[in-house]
Amino acid sequence: MLNQPSKFKMRYMRRAIRATLLGLLMAFALAGAPTWAQDAGQPPAQQAPPPAQKELMAEDVYKNIQVLRGIPENQFLSTMGFFSASIGESCEFCHDDETSWAGYAKDNEHKQTARKMVLMMNAINKSYFGGNRKLTCYSCHRGTDFPKVTPNLAEQYSAPTVDEPDVITEQASGEPSADQILDKYVQALGGAQKVAAITSFVAKGTYQGFAELDKSPIEIAAKAPGQRATIIHTSNGDWTTTYDGRTGWVAEPGRPVPLLELTGQFLEAVKVDAELAFPARIKQSFTQWRVGFPTMVNDREVEVLQGSTSGNFPVKLYFDRESGLLVRQMRYTNSPVGLNPTEIDYTDYRDVSGVKMPFRWMTTWTDGKASTELSEIKVNAPVADAQFAKPAPAASAKPATR
Repeated sequence: MLNQPSKFKMRYMRRAIRATLLGLLMAFALAGAPTWAQDAGQPPAQQAPPPAQKELMAEDVYKNIQVLRGIPENQFLSTMGFFSASIGESCEFCHDDETSWAGYAKDNEHKQTARKMVLMMNAINKSYFGGNRKLTCYSCHRGTDFPKVTPNLAEQYSAPTVDEPDVITEQASGEPSADQILDKYVQALGGAQKVAAITSFVAKGTYQGFAELDKSPIEIAAKAPGQRATIIHTSNGDWTTTYDGRTGWVAEPGRPVPLLELTGQFLEAVKVDAELAFPARIKQSFTQWRVGFPTMVNDREVEVLQGSTSGNFPVKLYFDRESGLLVRQMRYTNSPVGLNPTEIDYTDYRDVSGVKMPFRWMTTWTDGKASTELSEIKVNAPVADAQFAKPAPAASAKPATR
């Protein structure tokens, strides 16, 4: 809740609540419904995965796509979030008509300039960096609509800020091994035997976006191996995300596609959430484990551990050095212009049948923040496989704010 927000905060709030907007500089990054998710077991061997549907491209869904043709619909939307984060502007900076999806497609000077900037950035990367993405919108803009051209003396002579690398490329010397960190984590939760004994759970609570005035009820169901469903009952209709261990779907009110099959890195994202809920098999859920140098999260020293999924999707996990508990997950989704970070902070661990589980988490991405607070978790409750199947399409297809 925000009381008497400033003009700057109001502008940021508008950017944060418009999650499914069309155009080059709107704010949207698919983070998936944030949960403490599911066990990493594999689907039964006798069940062959269903044939994949044709992936929707941006130009299949939206009108007036010119320089971002040939990329998946989800990647297009996450690209919008990257642009918004880079220039520090919200959707209406480039979209004069927000009343419909056709309105978002209308051209204007800002959108035309943005296309030229993307082409310029691509040309620089191709000409000077062998086509590798070394320059992005954020490289120059850093949260402002005009790049800075004059040195800031205060920044020059103040203490330097050391940014954490996106990817841990090699094992940090002198740090505990991945096995030691993960064993300590499982022990902190209640021990391997108790953790492995939990094979399903159902949970209820509330979900609230950064600038939403009201909280929305949320329901979560998960069952090992690899099944998870989340339903957020928003004022605009139910927002449903399902994952059955192989296939993922999202039905969200206000999206131009009322029911979308998740593919690629976005399917990997819900898989990661699913594999973190029941940590008994966490070592097997990821590969290429690497330990980075310690850092700080909320004034607490943490160990940083990076793993990859079967899709080579890098995920960093942050464990409180004292308690051993998982306090943060950091992952990235790719876009044609840069990496979009998603950060999930876990707090309020409580004992549930002898195992500690987080009852609160905050999800932060380029579109804003969302808080989930659980009121109850019931473990080993019966959960039907049908709950993780393909959901019904969302009722509303008009642009929505949340």
